Amino acid sequence: MSGPTRRRPPRPKAPSGQRSDHARGGEAGRTGGDADGADRRPARLRTKRAPGGSKGVRQSLPQRLSGPRAQAPADAAVRLQKVLAEAGLGSRRTLEGWIADGRVRVNGQLAKLGDRVLPTDRISVDGEALKRRPPRKARVRVLAYHKPEGEVVTRRDPEGRPTIFRRLPGIRDGRWITVGRLDLNTAGLLLVTNDGELANRLMHPSRQVEREYAVRIHGDIPDGALEQLVQGVQLDDGPARFEEIVESGGSGANRWFHVLLVEGRNREVRRLWEAVGCEVSRLKRVRFGNIILGARPLPGQWRELTDEELDELLAIAGLPAQRGVTRRPGPRPSKSTRQRN
Repeated sequence: MSGPTRRRPPRPKAPSGQRSDHARGGEAGRTGGDADGADRRPARLRTKRAPGGSKGVRQSLPQRLSGPRAQAPADAAVRLQKVLAEAGLGSRRTLEGWIADGRVRVNGQLAKLGDRVLPTDRISVDGEALKRRPPRKARVRVLAYHKPEGEVVTRRDPEGRPTIFRRLPGIRDGRWITVGRLDLNTAGLLLVTNDGELANRLMHPSRQVEREYAVRIHGDIPDGALEQLVQGVQLDDGPARFEEIVESGGSGANRWFHVLLVEGRNREVRRLWEAVGCEVSRLKRVRFGNIILGARPLPGQWRELTDEELDELLAIAGLPAQRGVTRRPGPRPSKSTRQRN
């Protein structure tokens, strides 16, 4: 292997509103994981190209965060899955599956993908009428949950395994929606929100939201494997690659790397390493967009994002900041949650 770092030439366009984790110093840059590499972050500063992609043109973080943001459409008729998501039933992607499966009806007729509805339309899900609330400025909430290994990201598990939802606080309106998933043996940062629109935008591949993982590789790494991983390999569901790989510690049979993705396909990190003949022995997500796992919360605990973190996350998703909406500071884990931990 010729060196610890392999990079691919920059993409022609960088997503608007994202912030490099290396710009956030101090304790926020630590993962709270193993001391031999999972929590050792590279000291190198990475800058982003400005939207438009001209080579050599750099743009500072405040400029990017203050740019124009997408506004919601003003049409009276809106897509059915958007209405369902705003009612707190799940992410748009999940709800599109419900529509395709015939679980949703509009005015007594079976709904189909692409349907738009008016405020006067009657919607039912699994035979139960949907109570449509009048539009209001609801407070968007996002939790940063530290998922331990051995928990599943589902509400009910037929095998009786522990789920992340038993750890989360109660919510008055709607329900918690996860921003993507982590598999059973993957630990780390998982964002949870009460806003289906936000969850859908953050998960959509077009947003190219950065996801950073700490990976421990067991055994030898074939020559040229790192270069291949950033240039791209063919997986069962299409080509894939890491945006960046940085060696971050370890020795002998176990070596740690930090890798960067801008999409969230199923088990993508593990499958990429396996495609070049490497064995992943530990995997932990340490960053999603602008949110860094840090030393807190501990495994099995959560914290609510601060106003600053939430506004930056909304900018990444192309949504306006919550102006004029009363929000309370991010709370510490509730007493009942701490006791369950």
